[in-house]
Amino acid sequence: MMMHNPPHPGSFIQEVYLAPSNYSGRELALGLGVAASTLNRLLLGQSGISPEMALRLSKTLGRSPESWLAMQDQYDLWQARQTVDLDNVREMAFA
Repeated sequence: MMMHNPPHPGSFIQEVYLAPSNYSGRELALGLGVAASTLNRLLLGQSGISPEMALRLSKTLGRSPESWLAMQDQYDLWQARQTVDLDNVREMAFA
């Protein structure tokens, strides 16, 4: 099922995990074992979730690695649908 304008995973992390808790992004980065700048880029939507980050998020925050990657895929696909021009792309029949 396609979501309409899904949030970037970084926004989701901020809203669901950081905002309601007493943890800062720096503390979460420490828990994830990554540089604060790496997490900050994710939280700002400047980078996405890689398979490695999905594993780290899964261990630190819960949820499966697959769910973190699916969230990133949904966001990326929605963004692409807004900008990719498919007018010159045609279907091909393969026997």
